[in-house]
Amino acid sequence: MAHHNPLRGRTAVVTGAARGLGAGLARELAGRGMRIALIGREAETLERVSRELPVESRCYEADVTDDDLMERTARRVARDLGEPSVVIANAGVAEGGPFATSDPGTWRRVIEVNLVGSAITARTFLPGLLASRGYFLQVASTAAFGSAPMMSAYCASKAGAESFAQSLRAECAHRGVGVGIAYLHWTDTDMVRDVDAHDVLRELRAHMPRPARTVYPVEKVASWLAEAVRRRSATVYAPPWLRLVQPVRPLLPLLVARSSARTLPRLAERGALSATGLLGPGGLAAREGRTDGGGRGDAGSSDRR
Repeated sequence: MAHHNPLRGRTAVVTGAARGLGAGLARELAGRGMRIALIGREAETLERVSRELPVESRCYEADVTDDDLMERTARRVARDLGEPSVVIANAGVAEGGPFATSDPGTWRRVIEVNLVGSAITARTFLPGLLASRGYFLQVASTAAFGSAPMMSAYCASKAGAESFAQSLRAECAHRGVGVGIAYLHWTDTDMVRDVDAHDVLRELRAHMPRPARTVYPVEKVASWLAEAVRRRSATVYAPPWLRLVQPVRPLLPLLVARSSARTLPRLAERGALSATGLLGPGGLAAREGRTDGGGRGDAGSSDRR
């Protein structure tokens, strides 16, 4: 029983799977014997990830904010790989800069992808999860409880995603579907590397306590989350020490405000307070609201074994 693997032979859906943590999760779950449905905006990059996997996998080019396209994608996944036992709402984007001068369309796009896209992912795949009595994992962030300046859209979206997952958990528990929330800190993805390319965001991160500045490898974070999937955990912290922050959560806004009151005026004097736009290559891919062609849901679909 110590070697029992409840994931082997089952199907996992991962959004935002073209790069970063999504690709890492696909590799980690494939290593545990799961069939993988990779969903993302970048067909060629999805294909490269798929070719690395030692299991059957399929790629689906889709925008998680498109209800109709995601509904069609869910039907294709069920047809190609079977009803999912695991769905991970990982797709996410970020932008930085002062809220007052932020671009309304970019700000809204972060909310749409990170919050609305997660809800659409859950809605479209929930029938399959109900059939398999499966597990839904919402990838959130420490931004859900430690809101930072210059990241208002990202923090709002992750706090909303956390609350959404908590509500979904309460609705689905009696129907056999588990819902987990992953609280991530700094993970070595393209998006986080782009954070450090912008002076104001890099300096704000530099003023965090030393443990809170550590960037963790994608492979390590993916392994923490995959183990949470195996256990059907209600919460997973990456890194695990973040669990210790939860009891002092009510104090964090005050501490952040005090630190920002010292740091932001100095940065403003240097003229560093400007919008970043969507961060990282994944942010560039998510800039437009729909997949090119207005409805392709299975672009370059592949079958890997």
